[in-house]
Amino acid sequence: MIKRVLITGANAGLGKEAALQLAARPEVEVVYLGCRNKHKAAAAQQELEQITGRNIFEVLEIDVSDIASVERAVHDLPQSVDALIMNAGGTGGKRFSAINNSGVTEIFAVNLLGHSVLTERLLKSGKLTQVAVYAGSEAARGVPEMGMPRPNLSTSSVEEFMSICDGSAFAKNQDATAHYGPIKYMGALWMSAMARRHPHVRFVTMSPGATKGTEGFNTLPFIKQYAMKGMMQVMLWLGKVHRVETGAARYLTAIFDANLESGRFYASKKGLTGALSAQHHVFADLDNPQFQDNALLAIERFTVK
Repeated sequence: MIKRVLITGANAGLGKEAALQLAARPEVEVVYLGCRNKHKAAAAQQELEQITGRNIFEVLEIDVSDIASVERAVHDLPQSVDALIMNAGGTGGKRFSAINNSGVTEIFAVNLLGHSVLTERLLKSGKLTQVAVYAGSEAARGVPEMGMPRPNLSTSSVEEFMSICDGSAFAKNQDATAHYGPIKYMGALWMSAMARRHPHVRFVTMSPGATKGTEGFNTLPFIKQYAMKGMMQVMLWLGKVHRVETGAARYLTAIFDANLESGRFYASKKGLTGALSAQHHVFADLDNPQFQDNALLAIERFTVK
């Protein structure tokens, strides 16, 4: 039974909505709101308590772009959680391609490196017991509707995956969305490798789908942000994008639906919304154990000291 859940990026958008939906389940006793800004987290906590009438929300200060912050958060977590939702992410801010003190780009740190460290530290300390959910994206298999091509790696070696981590694979490309798809692809591979390494925990990569009302575009340059949000509104009118409630509900499906296989990546079967499907049927590279292990090993080159 899932009683305690930790959500990263929980003060707004999909993370906050997932917390709200979890509170509707009487068996859920604690929802940890993992947020980097404690003031925004406190405001979200108060609002969630008012809406749900339940005092089950606890703030855990964590910045997944900073390994030291992640390690402090694991230390400060007062008890184990049954489920982890790795929701935090986005386009990495105006300096998305800048290299941080871990040797990776800011966009890689916030979308994958921090979550990999968080998961490993939780497992090592016995503080994650049942399910890990990583926020995937249809961009990992390519999204022509959004101008995102399918990731096209030449060797899928450890070294090539490392070039995604440190941004060297993208040369001087100043478009954050060019980084985003390959990073999410690599995240799905990492989760599959983790499922084989830790069979006692179920690992599910779940795309929330193209979701109107998320915070994901807010760190893009203004013109790009305006264009992407406008495109999302048009696609919502056309029925090709769904609302945040639907996207967050996918996270809960990943947690509670035991029929979803560990190590699989689930996303929209076609397009950006609608029925879910295991994505290895769409993109066979996702089912390659060597690629999965190489992705994990590349990440560990930046985390193992």
